[in-house]
Amino acid sequence: MSKHMSRITLLALLLGVWSIPGLAQMGTVRGVAKDQAGKPIAGATVELVNPETGKKTDLKTNGKGEYLSIGMPPGNYDFNLIIDGKAVDTFNKVPVIAGDERVINFDLAKDNKSGTGMTEEQQKKIEAAQKQNDKIKGLNAALAQAKDLEKAGNYDQAVTVLQQASQMDPGQDLIWAYLGDAQRGAKKYPDAIESYQKAIAIKPTSGAYHNGLADAYAKSGQADKAVVEYNAAAQADPTNAGTYYFNEGAVFTNTGKIDEAIAAFDKAIQIDPTRADAYYWKGVNLIGKATMKGDKMVAPEGTAAAFNKYLELQPTGQYAEPAKQMLATIGASVETSYGKKKK
Repeated sequence: MSKHMSRITLLALLLGVWSIPGLAQMGTVRGVAKDQAGKPIAGATVELVNPETGKKTDLKTNGKGEYLSIGMPPGNYDFNLIIDGKAVDTFNKVPVIAGDERVINFDLAKDNKSGTGMTEEQQKKIEAAQKQNDKIKGLNAALAQAKDLEKAGNYDQAVTVLQQASQMDPGQDLIWAYLGDAQRGAKKYPDAIESYQKAIAIKPTSGAYHNGLADAYAKSGQADKAVVEYNAAAQADPTNAGTYYFNEGAVFTNTGKIDEAIAAFDKAIQIDPTRADAYYWKGVNLIGKATMKGDKMVAPEGTAAAFNKYLELQPTGQYAEPAKQMLATIGASVETSYGKKKK
């Protein structure tokens, strides 16, 4: 009478995909230049000068007096309208914000400009934009500080820094995601779950956020919810779906759901056929379905192939020796392209 092997649990750490960019991006500037008669000024130069770096950018107006640049680095700029080599109008210290559009129109017919070259309404908008720019700088500084603290293992301090940052601007999904990371590091899984949920509420299309939430669920013993989030991560971020399915397979392995684990590892392999670890853990789960006939172990079809594929991809990997031992246990030989057959 056959006897099933005992359950084998996965001891490897779950892998995460966390390559989240900072808040810094490029800004967009555009506008229209008009003369004293209200007509477009064609062929004029709009010179943008960053007083802090000294960098200058020249933009030409088209036949409609329009100018445009979609790749301006964030910072404060002086906007100068230059005609025949002479600056005829100026806007000083205009903030260009990451991911935002700044519209500055030159109208030589208007005479109600302030000493900075702007109308009162424009001045208010510029001041508000400056405050927003300063806030973003502060948030980026908080992210950098938290990252350094986490590298040093000071997760509780990182949590404090990021909690303060979240109060500055609760609408930034990246802040909540970073906070979730720090809380996971501090093993505060319920808090991490709440933070990731807030990040996802703002940006539901982030696979990395779903992945972080799934890991927090898994480490807090909520395997079913973890699986749901790994699937959501794969749907949101197909490029990294192989990692998410591998993580899902790890959860199934740890909870003894062997068939589901094998299916998840197969998905990871289908997306990335060179993912060696997925072959190894697929083999481990297949071993879990092996039966005994007398004193001989009979493993399901594909078990030896899975271990041999791992050895082919990682002949000296961390699981190389266990893979060889598994093959020996089921009476199979090592058959890979990197070396000779041997029992």
